[in-house]
Amino acid sequence: MLKTLLKPLRWAFRLVLALLILFEEWGWAPLQRAMAWLGQLPVLRQLEALIKRLPPYAALVVFFLPGLLLLPVKLFAVWLISLGRAGLGLAVIVLAKVIGTAIVARLFALTQPALMSLPWFARLYARWTTWKEGLLAWVRASSAWRLARAIRLRVRRALKRMFASGAA
Repeated sequence: MLKTLLKPLRWAFRLVLALLILFEEWGWAPLQRAMAWLGQLPVLRQLEALIKRLPPYAALVVFFLPGLLLLPVKLFAVWLISLGRAGLGLAVIVLAKVIGTAIVARLFALTQPALMSLPWFARLYARWTTWKEGLLAWVRASSAWRLARAIRLRVRRALKRMFASGAA
């Protein structure tokens, strides 16, 4: 009986995690490129050079710092939601997520060599990557995902045809 009840909860939990991971996957590369572009500013270029030279445990602190710094912002968003300002609270959460992902993506690119020199971190990262790829494969194999991809492809083709005929 308990197993029957837990199955839908496990499925829903996996789905929510997969959606969060997909959001980060979608945003990771473009946000990292945007941060790298910002990193060309002289003061940020010097800061990035300093971060690249950090020893492993200092790099670990720098890598996890944005998550800790964004916690009060997310709590503020929850407080806004509790006051009945759900739209504003959700906007703050989404903005914090986008900015946090951008910063973490860039910091990971800068600190990855130092972090991978920590055997326990390298092991955890390998396990995380394997688990994440399995979860994403599960989502991509779903009929909902395949349907959404097919619809997106049709819309993209229709838009290309529409703009090609309108530009001629």
